[in-house]
Amino acid sequence: MNKVKLQILTPEKNFFEGEVQLVVVKGVEGSMGIMYDHEPFVTPLGIGPIKILQDNRIKHAAISQGYVEVMEEKIVILADTAEWPEDIDISRAEEAKKRAEKRLSKKENHIELLKAEIALKKAINRINVAKMPANHK
Repeated sequence: MNKVKLQILTPEKNFFEGEVQLVVVKGVEGSMGIMYDHEPFVTPLGIGPIKILQDNRIKHAAISQGYVEVMEEKIVILADTAEWPEDIDISRAEEAKKRAEKRLSKKENHIELLKAEIALKKAINRINVAKMPANHK
């Protein structure tokens, strides 16, 4: 299986760089798998997990929004945040989820409700990814 270069960047760091067989991301219109020789495109990403197939091993990461650009020989993901499962503090994510759910239960203005929904999605994503194996076959 041919490989493609993948680079995942956040404002803080170069999170991942390597040759991969497949990357699966959550676009705003649903999940999409990207492999070598994919048609070039740019699209926004939603809050969700990333699945990376590298050397026949699957790696998961949590990202919170961003963009993916697919070029002829390279995939670049620009994300607000990116975390490996082993780096996620589950208890902290659970607390963030509870706070977001509490904010959603209040009758706040539209902007505050949107912020709470985003916080809840991020927390749930982090919890789900933290419970995934770090990498497996």
